[in-house]
Amino acid sequence: MLGNRSRSARRRLWLLIGIVVATSGLAGLCFAWRPLAPTGGRLLGLLPEAAAIAIFAMTYLVVAIGRLPGFRLDRAGAALVGASLMVAAGALPLEEAPKAIDFDTIILLLGVMIVVANLRLSGFFRLVSGWVVTRARYPIVLLTAIVLVSGILSAFLVNDTVCLVLTPLVLDLVTRLRRNPVPYLLAIAMASNIGSTATITGNPQNMIIGSLSHIPYGTFAAALSPIAAIGLVLTVGLIALAYRSEFRTRQRLRAEPEPAHPNWPIIVKSVAVSLAMIAAFFAGVAPAEAAIVAGAVLLLTRRIKSERVYAEIDWTLLLMFAGLFIVVAGLEQSVLSPGVIGAAGHLHLERIPVLSAITAILSNIVSNVPAVLVLKPFIAQLQSQQQAWLTVAMASTLAGNFALVGSVANLIVVQRARARNVEIGFWEYFKVGAPLTVLTIGVGVLWLEFL
Repeated sequence: MLGNRSRSARRRLWLLIGIVVATSGLAGLCFAWRPLAPTGGRLLGLLPEAAAIAIFAMTYLVVAIGRLPGFRLDRAGAALVGASLMVAAGALPLEEAPKAIDFDTIILLLGVMIVVANLRLSGFFRLVSGWVVTRARYPIVLLTAIVLVSGILSAFLVNDTVCLVLTPLVLDLVTRLRRNPVPYLLAIAMASNIGSTATITGNPQNMIIGSLSHIPYGTFAAALSPIAAIGLVLTVGLIALAYRSEFRTRQRLRAEPEPAHPNWPIIVKSVAVSLAMIAAFFAGVAPAEAAIVAGAVLLLTRRIKSERVYAEIDWTLLLMFAGLFIVVAGLEQSVLSPGVIGAAGHLHLERIPVLSAITAILSNIVSNVPAVLVLKPFIAQLQSQQQAWLTVAMASTLAGNFALVGSVANLIVVQRARARNVEIGFWEYFKVGAPLTVLTIGVGVLWLEFL
């Protein structure tokens, strides 16, 4: 017991040392971009910048690893602490902090969460699961069905919530069928990430990009949907190739769907409102407006208590977003001068392959949402901003499939599976996720180059 505690303490110490070293390195890199004047006053003037860099780096490192070693601080808490410190350090005036929050993104995410909560509570997803069971007669057909359901639902609803709903349903199904659950769980996560690439409402980072870029919903979908469609085909192929023994069989699947106990009035209302919301997106209505109105309509009911809907909403995610907006605004205002941003021009971010690679790498270091926020001031300086934002949306989302910790959707599937004694290790995921990421981003780069 003491030995385990000692090893745990040493790991925490080394992790904290790593955080400090990374923070110092980032600070040094930023200072290297800014020529120092020979006066001592210049050095004193750099102290607020150093504080902003340190706060930014510490916040993003905690967001990247999921917690602060030795403390009970999660990602949302880290974002809130970082935002508070940015204001306290003078990097961002208090009156500017609320203005830094992109409330269009927060409102859009909240509205979609309310819609998904109603679909879940009504039994809609269990009904879809039962429909798949009755039609998937072979393992490869079941895999294809799971990929399509996960991918298509994630294109219009937040991919994290889709994984949250589908994982237990698929686990129940494959357990009754006595199949290896791992490839089907990988299909949920990977198809969810890829499918969410297609639209602004597919995932949180796309919502932020949609709000920042003002790209019309239909234009965004027309540009990235073909990439998502090809990606879903590749997902089926690579998983089937990696688990040949599971899918090289002519044995028919036999399982009766579990009773769904659907609440039909709520299902009809939720599906109708969801379709109306999607139609409004394509019709040019502001996504945040369409989503929150849809959510409000669904809250007007005598069948589901509002408290049950609120319990389904990921409030900590909304809090994390608000905090990260403030942290990035503090860094942008105090450190990212026109000279610093101009220095990034040597990276040639206007080139789609370069921007895709940088976005994918950054997304796997600090996660996709923080990566998008970091890239915002640099994208603003590019001539073709729409193409750049579409590239960032594509690469940041598809990069989530590279490793197990690449996206929140992956972690949701893994954690839910572990609760049912199904383990998905790093290498188990990586052997499919890494080649899938390289292939799909390659397809995305080629498509956007010739768009």
